[in-house]
Amino acid sequence: MKDRIEILASGFGGQGVVRLGQIVGVGAVNQGFRVTMLKSHGTEQRGGYVRTQLVLSSEEIDSPLVEDPDYFCVLSSAAYKQFGHMVVDGTILYDPAMVEIDENKTTRQIAIAAKETAVEKLGRPIYANTIMLGALTGATAGLLEKKNMLETMLKIIPKFKEENKKAFELGFSMTTS
Repeated sequence: MKDRIEILASGFGGQGVVRLGQIVGVGAVNQGFRVTMLKSHGTEQRGGYVRTQLVLSSEEIDSPLVEDPDYFCVLSSAAYKQFGHMVVDGTILYDPAMVEIDENKTTRQIAIAAKETAVEKLGRPIYANTIMLGALTGATAGLLEKKNMLETMLKIIPKFKEENKKAFELGFSMTTS
C-alpha cells in the first residue's frame, strides 16, 4: 500500500457527497488508518457545488489537501471539469447519467450507473451515493474492507437499511465483477 491514499468526491448539493466522504472516513478510521477530511460547498446547499477530500494513511498526515487523487467519485459534469485534471494515475468513478467525460483522457475511468440503477432497482435516486460508495469500496481492491464499509454505512445511515445494503452491493458488484 502507498503511504498516502487520496480520495476526492464531488458533485452537487443533495447528492450525498459529504455523507459518502463521512462514511469512508469513519470506515477507514475503523480499519486503523489515520484520516483527514475536508469538505466544501457553495452557499446554495442543495443544488450547489460540493466537494469532499479524504487522505488515508498509516503514517502521520502532513497535509489534508488532495492533490493527486487515487480515486475520484464524480457525480456532475461541473465537478469533472473542475477536478478531473487532478487525477493522473488514479481511477475516476463517474455516473454517466450526470457526467460527460473526456474520452481521450488516459486515466482509468469507470462508468457507474448510480442514478439509473438507484431508480430502476430501488425506486429512488437518493440511493445513488450508496451505490457509488459500494463501487468505490470495490475499486480499492480490498484497501477499504467491504464488511467494514457496509457496517459503517449502516451505522451512519440508520434509515432504509435493506435498501442501502442492496444499493451498496449493487455498486460493489459494478467494480468487482
